[in-house]
Amino acid sequence: MKHFIRLIRPINLAIIVLTMIGCAYYIHTTNYFQFVRFQYIHFALLLFSTVLIAAAGNIINDYFDVKADKINKPERVIIGKYIKKRWAIVLHWIFNIVAVLISLFLSFYYQSLWFVFIQLVIVNLLWFYSLHFKKKILIGNFIIALMTAVIPLLVVVFFKVSNESTQAFSPYHASTWTIYVDYSYIYLLAICAFTLNLGREIIKDIEDVKGDKMIKVYSLPMHIGKKKSLWLAIAICQLGFISCLTAIFFFNTSFISNSLMWIILFIGIGGTLLLIPISIFKRDFPIKWYSLIIKVILFVGISTLFLYC
Repeated sequence: MKHFIRLIRPINLAIIVLTMIGCAYYIHTTNYFQFVRFQYIHFALLLFSTVLIAAAGNIINDYFDVKADKINKPERVIIGKYIKKRWAIVLHWIFNIVAVLISLFLSFYYQSLWFVFIQLVIVNLLWFYSLHFKKKILIGNFIIALMTAVIPLLVVVFFKVSNESTQAFSPYHASTWTIYVDYSYIYLLAICAFTLNLGREIIKDIEDVKGDKMIKVYSLPMHIGKKKSLWLAIAICQLGFISCLTAIFFFNTSFISNSLMWIILFIGIGGTLLLIPISIFKRDFPIKWYSLIIKVILFVGISTLFLYC
């Protein structure tokens, strides 16, 4: 059992759960002045299906990465060592099938194809990522970063479908009433999640160069070198910080409720600035620590969702 739990990467799944619950909590608490339709059971189903797809993606990624992982992370190899390959494939398809069935139910209940469309796209992208796209320069990195950004946007879709009617308005039928909900902050966090994860994926490729050569992955560090790739990754990470600055000076920032949220957000996103002096003055700084710093920054960003008061 412990090997199965390690295979699905429970920490990553916990971050997905925390992100989706945080987004739902933020939307509810920032719209306390109006009744926002929210089905807890249906949201739990959406969350569960998303976690299943992510777990299936982790399994299939490890399935195709066994040769590379034996070189890059031999202590983390599970498939073929503790879990047979055929069982890994079976688990992958079971998880995906259950997730798609849940999305079909949600699409039928809410009369919207968004749920099944998004989940099917994610399932297929994760499959083709593991099989093909990860071997292409930046394409695989872009896909994983995009999948991370989609997680908070899934919550937005759920609230939009629940509260924005496509029927002709009638004062006699509540089902036609549309509620205005501000999702601006969720969009900002999605942008930050995309940029930070894109930078982190490039940094992970720097770590995995030796093993990636075994499975014929042609990553950015192989093309332009490790040093240039690291600087590019750090520059991409700064885009999240720039997005926050842009939101402050050019857009309405009432969606950030108090000074504490601003402080925590800037400690997190602004923490990417620390990567610059580290790269300049500590050239022997372990690559894996860059990835860990970005993960901490992402966690800090997620925590701001729970700070509304």
